[in-house]
Amino acid sequence: MKPIAFLLLLLCLPKNAGAYMPLVVITIQSNSDRTPLPPDFLGISMEPRGLPPDSHGNYFFSPTNKQLITLFQNIGIKSLRMGGTSVESPPTNPIPDTVAIDNLFAFAKAAGVEKVIYSFRLLETNAALHYDATNAVLAKYIWDHYRDRLACFAIGNEPDVGKVYHQDCEITNIPTYLAKWRRFANAITGAVPEAKFAGPDAGSANVPWSMAFARKFSDSGLISVITEHFYVGGAGRDVPAAQGIDDMLSREWLKTNEKLYREVTRPVLALGLKFRFGEANDHYSGGVKDASDTFAGALWSLDFAHWWAAHHASGINFHNTQWRVNDSITLDSQTGELRLNPKGYGLKAFELGSRGIPQPLKIENYENINMTAYAFHDASNYFVTVINKEHGPSARHAGVDIVLSEKPKNVEVIYLTAPGNDATAKSGVTLGNAEINNHEPWQGRWMSIPSYRSNKYSIDFPETSAAIVRIRSQ
Repeated sequence: MKPIAFLLLLLCLPKNAGAYMPLVVITIQSNSDRTPLPPDFLGISMEPRGLPPDSHGNYFFSPTNKQLITLFQNIGIKSLRMGGTSVESPPTNPIPDTVAIDNLFAFAKAAGVEKVIYSFRLLETNAALHYDATNAVLAKYIWDHYRDRLACFAIGNEPDVGKVYHQDCEITNIPTYLAKWRRFANAITGAVPEAKFAGPDAGSANVPWSMAFARKFSDSGLISVITEHFYVGGAGRDVPAAQGIDDMLSREWLKTNEKLYREVTRPVLALGLKFRFGEANDHYSGGVKDASDTFAGALWSLDFAHWWAAHHASGINFHNTQWRVNDSITLDSQTGELRLNPKGYGLKAFELGSRGIPQPLKIENYENINMTAYAFHDASNYFVTVINKEHGPSARHAGVDIVLSEKPKNVEVIYLTAPGNDATAKSGVTLGNAEINNHEPWQGRWMSIPSYRSNKYSIDFPETSAAIVRIRSQ
C-alpha cells in the first residue's frame, strides 16, 4: 500500500468562526518493521488478595463472576497479570491453593483472557518458611493443568520497596535480591524445566533494579519478558484534582515516557529481551480522587497505551488495586456492582484502534494543538487514532478533513466522548455512542463518513475527546 496522507483541518477559536484552518498534517509513513502487536498486549493487573474465597466461600476470580467476565470481554482484555503487593505483604496473607488457581484459570477462559502472568511469593520473614519449595509445587500444578493459557511465572513484587522487603530475612540490596530470585527460579525450573519468568517488577521506574536484573539474566534462558512498573505521576495522595487532570493531559507526561524509554526500554530491547509493563497507572498510592476516575483518565490511558505500542513494548497491564480511584474496573459503592471507570473506556478504544502493525507518523502541528495521533495497519484497514487533549475554557474544537492519496472502499469513525466534553466527567462516557456495562455486549457503532471531491473526508472532532478512523483499503 502507498502511504496515506491525512490533512486535518481544525476549526480555530472562536467556535463560531465558521471556517476551517489547516493546523495539522498527519502522514502515515512506510514501516520496515512488519511485527504485529502481540495479541496479549492489552492487559489488566490485579492483586492476588482476590484469589482466596471470601467469608461466604465465593471466589472473585471465578467462571461464575458474570459481571467481571462481561467487563473483560467488552474491553477486550487478553492478558491478566496476577500480582502486586498482596502477593507477599502483609506476610500473613494466605498463599492461594489449587482450588483458587482452578477458579482463576476457569475465569480467564470464560473471559477470553489469552495469557496469565502468575506471581509467586518471594518475601520470607524467616528462612524456615521454604517458600521456594511451596512455589515449585504450585508451579508444577499450573504447568500440568493450564500451560496453554500461561504466559509465564513471576517471583515477588517490587523487591526494591523497603516497606515490603525490610521484612525479608535475606534481601538487603540488589545482589542479595538477585541471588534469592535465582534460587527460587531454580526451585521452579527443577519442577518445571520449561518454565519462563517475568521480572523484576521493580517499583515505579526504578532503573537500577530493572537494569541489574535484565543484565544478570539476559543470557540465562529463564526470562520471557522484563517487567517494569510505571506510575507516571508518582504518588497521587496529595495531588489536587485539577492538577491531576492537567498532568494526565499534559505534554510533559509524554516526556516522562521518553525518559523511561531511553533509560530502560531501549537498553532492555538491545539485550534481546522483551519489555512489558507488569503494572502501569497514572499515579500510585491509589491515584488522585476526582482526577484518576474521570474522563481525563480515559484519554490518558488511550494515549499511554498507543505511545508504548509505538515504542516496542510487548504489553501493558493496567493495575487494579481493588478498589481505588485509579482502577479501570471498580466497585460501585451505591449498587455494589462492578463497573468501568472512564479509564476502562480508553482501554477499549485502544483495543479497537490497535489492529495489526503500528505505523510511524509524520505530524505537522501548525497551531500547536494539544493532541496526539497514532496509526495501525492490518491486511484490510488503516486505523488512525487522534486524541484531542485540549481541555478547560480555552480548549479548541476540531473540524477534521482527511485527504487520502487514493479513494478507499469506505471510511468509518467512532468517537470517545464525555458529556459536555468535560474532562472531569465520571459518568455518561460513551464509545461509539454507547456505554459499556457489566451485563451485555458493548453496543457501540462505527459511523460511515461520506466522501466528497473523490477522496476527501470530513470529521467533526470536539475538544477533550478522541476518535478512531477506520479506512478500509481492500
